[in-house]
Amino acid sequence: MLRFAGLLLVAALAVDAQMVQVTEHTLSNGMKILIHEDHDVPNVALYLFFKVGSRNERPGATGISHFFEHMMFNGAKKYGPKQFDIQMEKAGGRNNAYTSRDVTVYTDWFPRSALELMFDMEADRIRDLSFDPKIVESERGVVSSERRTSVDNSPFGTLYEQLNATAYIAHPYQWPVVGWASDIEAWTMDDLKAHYRMGYAPNNCVVVVSGDITPADVLPLAKKYFEPIPRQEPPPPVRTVEPPQLGERRVEVRRPANLPLLMLSYHIGAARDPDFPVYEVIETLLTGGRSSRLHQRLVEKEQLVLNVGGGVRPSLDPGQFLFTFQVRTGRQPGEVEKSLYEELERLGREPVPAEELQKAKNQILADFYRQLKTISGKANLLGSYEVFYGSWNQINQAPARIEKVTADDVQRVAARIFSPRNRTAGTLVPEQRAEVKQ
Repeated sequence: MLRFAGLLLVAALAVDAQMVQVTEHTLSNGMKILIHEDHDVPNVALYLFFKVGSRNERPGATGISHFFEHMMFNGAKKYGPKQFDIQMEKAGGRNNAYTSRDVTVYTDWFPRSALELMFDMEADRIRDLSFDPKIVESERGVVSSERRTSVDNSPFGTLYEQLNATAYIAHPYQWPVVGWASDIEAWTMDDLKAHYRMGYAPNNCVVVVSGDITPADVLPLAKKYFEPIPRQEPPPPVRTVEPPQLGERRVEVRRPANLPLLMLSYHIGAARDPDFPVYEVIETLLTGGRSSRLHQRLVEKEQLVLNVGGGVRPSLDPGQFLFTFQVRTGRQPGEVEKSLYEELERLGREPVPAEELQKAKNQILADFYRQLKTISGKANLLGSYEVFYGSWNQINQAPARIEKVTADDVQRVAARIFSPRNRTAGTLVPEQRAEVKQ
């Protein structure tokens, strides 16, 4: 009975998901505003999606998109250094930001009483960011330190960077979001200003406002603060298409570490690929929790690895299906690969049982609806669907797309993407740290 009750709950939630409604408006400068009302609590989530990430950079200037994630909190014309955080905290709000290959996103959460303040502060840093040389050099040092921590001094970060540089030979997804160390040191002021003008053009931005507001509250503020910002030339199209992989690629990293690591990358389609829901179902079948196939075999049964990670994420250009494994003491990456390939081959050969397939769908939908429970979750989903899937309204079709995935779809897609010629394997071999002589 519990299993069928769970299915009924998912079906009920699917009906509710059709109630996600948005007022959409495009300002005269090209900035798109999405407004979603949720009056459960007197708070607001304001998310700004700038369609610029590491894919919009070039060799010699990688990492600049991530650099601006830091710089945007360091003062502009009206609100000086650190004032964005200070004024927001005084108003009872908080903020964050993230950078990816495809986007740079700024996230604000605050009481509705601070709505005009937030529009004023966001407009200030979009229009008139300060490029004080001392602050630029200070933040350059912060980013360099972050790179050392997350990549150079991290076995996982080192291998992940090398894997991507091997899996992609042409497309900008091959370089790290944080940037190469030599590029971070070499950015010029002209590089920075050109990237800011291009990436932070209002016509390159989707603004999502979710919470205790109405269009009548938001649109006058958007027209007052955002519309006067002049439009700019947005980032030029990324024309490079990654060519089909013609055979397995391998990369080995040797460095100090406690345990071996294994990562594998397979090329897949972009977020708008009709098979993307199938990728998501395959991810859940293989890595979605303790009952997933790879956890059950590699962690529980054969005790080859400590954990199983990876999966897929939406991307503007064709992306990756990633697997990551922390190999157990005394076991070898080759043992893990053998068992993994057997499971991938089985997925492409044998139909997934109906109950296992439905369970995977239920897991995906449950996570989807959990995100829709909060104003911040809805703001992030609305912006993500607008950017990656072409329209925020795709949210209302998402549950149906997952439910339409069949066992035949899983078998067909698994057999296609998990081909050895489409594979890049990366292994990290631990080495002992050199002893420092006294």
